[in-house]
Amino acid sequence: MKGKWYYAFVAILVIWACSSDSSNPTPGTDDDGMGGGTDDEVPVTFDRGAMLTNWADNIIIPSYQAFQTDLAALQTAFETFESDKSEINLQAFRQAWEVAYITWQKVSMFEIGPAESAGYRLNMNTYPADTDLINDHITTGTYDLTLPSNRDSKGFPALDYLLNGLAADDTALLDLWTNGAETDNTMAFITALLADMTALTNTVVGDWEGSYRNTFVSNDGSSATASVDRYVNDFIFYYEKFLRAGKMGIPLGVFSGTPAPNTIEVFYKSELSKTMFLTGMDAVQDFFNGKHFASATTGESLASYLGALNTLKDGADLAEVINDQMNEARDLVNGLGTFRDEIENNTPPTNMLLAYDEVQRVVPLFKVDMVSAMSISIDFVDADGD
Repeated sequence: MKGKWYYAFVAILVIWACSSDSSNPTPGTDDDGMGGGTDDEVPVTFDRGAMLTNWADNIIIPSYQAFQTDLAALQTAFETFESDKSEINLQAFRQAWEVAYITWQKVSMFEIGPAESAGYRLNMNTYPADTDLINDHITTGTYDLTLPSNRDSKGFPALDYLLNGLAADDTALLDLWTNGAETDNTMAFITALLADMTALTNTVVGDWEGSYRNTFVSNDGSSATASVDRYVNDFIFYYEKFLRAGKMGIPLGVFSGTPAPNTIEVFYKSELSKTMFLTGMDAVQDFFNGKHFASATTGESLASYLGALNTLKDGADLAEVINDQMNEARDLVNGLGTFRDEIENNTPPTNMLLAYDEVQRVVPLFKVDMVSAMSISIDFVDADGD
């Protein structure tokens, strides 16, 4: 009898052990279905180094180089205009500013390493522009654009004000910049703006083309200080705070309760605001999918990483869920008028708020599901309640 009880007890232990093993989450899911667990019997192998190499060589560096080229073209267009202040040259200057500003949206998310050290994003694109400060700089001819206090009086938003906000039309602007009392100071200020933007860009691009590329790629571990963990945090931070909130949520008054159309990006040429958002959204999605810059080719990416982890969301492939949600958000934004018109001419701006909701739905997919699957911890504080 004692032997029978002994074997029964052993059998119970075996059954308990098997049950314990089977309770481990399947690859890419955790106990609450949000992702992040792996089955001990199915080890997941994913080459983070290959993903970092694709990011650096096929996306980040080529994107920066394209922006550097467009910024140089902007500099040339200004110099041409300054030497011959014709309407054609003014329009070419404005067009070069627009092209460079749109290309900027493709690199703004890469705030890591050299860009982080230089405070690149804040120095290039802090808006709304402080027009009183810009006017004071021009009037006095005295300013130091390296000071953090001058970030909202330089970069692309300052050029937006100068090119599109000073006069009613090009004829009036040409007269102001040809016969105005502050013509020389204005030209000197624009020269200083472009020199500052170029110096910052050359530093960032030069560092990526130099030693930082290898530093970034070789740091392929899975710790909080590794390149993947750090950049995934920066990537999500950009999407949440600068794309979602900065370009849509703050002007809509989502966080303050009061719409603030004066805070939209490209306020003085407001028909571009939606273009800037959509370009940024495309850049985020292309990066998520590992799409090479200016190419249909893709490489190892956050999407393929989730695929290797077999990560599911409510039974569906998480990478597909994320792409579907970004596509849905883009479709609604595409259907809007200009952001300024949507906010100023609708009380409340219902259609834009609905589009914002779809943009917002991507945040937890990145910030909860994706990082949980990859065992990455969020390292920034959420201050807006999302």
